[in-house]
Amino acid sequence: MVQRPKSEAESEKGKTGKPRMPVRNQVSSGGVLYRRGTLGPEIAIIGLKGGTIWALPKGLVESGENPEQTALREVQEETGLTGRCLGKVGEIEYWFVDREAGYRIHKRVHFYLFEHTGGDPNQHDFEVEEVRWMPLTEALTRLTYRSERDTVEKASKILQERS
Repeated sequence: MVQRPKSEAESEKGKTGKPRMPVRNQVSSGGVLYRRGTLGPEIAIIGLKGGTIWALPKGLVESGENPEQTALREVQEETGLTGRCLGKVGEIEYWFVDREAGYRIHKRVHFYLFEHTGGDPNQHDFEVEEVRWMPLTEALTRLTYRSERDTVEKASKILQERS
């Protein structure tokens, strides 16, 4: 069988024959903010969409920021809390579709570990419905996204190595 090169129109179509959505890359950054609780480390997680989504605070890296600066800003904006950066935990990446804009988004998120230094969780921004301190082990069952649970597990190992 002789293979012929795909036409430009064919290569722009997915398996369904429909045109592929254009791809946009995004870089975000966020944090695992912890404090020492009576039963061990607790982390701050955020509730969204009526408590149907529990996540780590994160957001887009803005012009002039590096990922660590973004993580600190996003933790403070989304939780109302502040922290001291102890280092990078890792990165995750995922895809989603922004149907309104007509793009597929490839997102990479840098995560940093922060030790709680202050703030008020009632001062979170409008995007977040609730901020909760939760024992690390409970947060691993509550967080909605597997990649964020994996990030918290990595942060837990870092904390164990530090103590």
